[in-house]
This record gives sequence, C-alpha cells and structure tokens, in this order.
Amino acid sequence: MRASDRAYATLREEIQSGVLAPGAVLGEVEQSARLGVSRTPLREALSRLSADGLVAQASPRVTVVTAVDVDDIRALFELRRALEESTARVAAARGDRSVFRALADEFAATDAAAGPDAYYALIARFDRELDDAVANDYLAAALRNVRTHLVRVRRLARDKPERLAASAGEHRVIAAAIGAGDGDLAAHATHVHLHNALTSILDTLEASA
Repeated sequence: MRASDRAYATLREEIQSGVLAPGAVLGEVEQSARLGVSRTPLREALSRLSADGLVAQASPRVTVVTAVDVDDIRALFELRRALEESTARVAAARGDRSVFRALADEFAATDAAAGPDAYYALIARFDRELDDAVANDYLAAALRNVRTHLVRVRRLARDKPERLAASAGEHRVIAAAIGAGDGDLAAHATHVHLHNALTSILDTLEASA
C-alpha cells in the first residue's frame, strides 16, 4: 500500500470513529511524524479527505476535521432518501432474491443492541449486496460518498439499544421486500427507516444540547 493510501485510510478511520473529533487540528509536521510518512503523501491524503468533506483547510499548513451539525445531517438524509429509495426499488427488480431473503433472516435473528459492531458489519454487507444488485457505477459512487459521512452520524445511535433493535427490524422488512421482488414496498420501507433514523438522531442531538 502506498504511503498516501495508508495515511488516508488511517485518518479516515480515525475521523469516522471519533478518535479525531470535529475541530481537531491536523498539522502537517505532527501528522507526518505520527503516521510515519513524509509530507508529500500526507498532503495527498489530506487532499482526498478534503474532497470527501471530512477535513477543511484552516490555513495553508493546518487542516481541521469538519463538524457535523444538524443542517449537515438533514442535508445528508435528503440525499439518502433520494438514493436509497431508488436503490431498493431497482434492487427488487434486478437482485438475486434468495440473497435478500437470507439477509432478511439474518436481520430477524440478529441482536443489534447486544453487538453493535457485528450489526454494522451486517449493514455493510447488506449495502454491498444492494450495490451488486443495482450494478450502477454512478449510483454506487454517490452512495459511497453518503456512507463515508453516515459512519460519523451513526455513532449517535450506538448508545441507544432500542433504536438499534428497531433498525434491525426495519432492515429486515426492506430485505424481505427486495427478496419478494416488491419494489414499491422496498422503497416505502426504506423511507420509513430513514425517517425513523433521522428522528432518533435529531432527538439525541437535542437532548445532548
């Protein structure tokens, strides 16, 4: 792996996991030393993170981790609704129904509240199957950008077992609808899931404020 790729992957994971909090300063000298790379590959990594919207330039040599505020989250979910409802509908028409029926069974059996990491791994697998079913590179690229930011937002739900359990049930309905080839139901179930997810996140932010 190239030095710039390694630096990019490490910084992205740290930003998404919250190790590098919004507003954290990423000075070139400090980050180069910490990551064990020279400044050129670090700058390449920071440029990619800036394109992702995860960092922004505070000065020519200082980069900061971007914040995620309520307006950002609402905008993200507006885009999610447009992309994910379309994805669910198309997947129901094109996807391998047996794959999504099996995923529905896994969502029904999972204990999301007891193991959030395993649950999010199942979500990631579900997303990959959706991408494969749709087979549209443009749609997949747009969804990758959304998911990059969604990882940060999802942390707000990790301490709400009841929301994770409800989310598992909602994903089961989506997967079952795709498995049945019912595009309208898959899109509607996706809409309901996203509405509930956004409401829960905004409630969490309001309570913490």
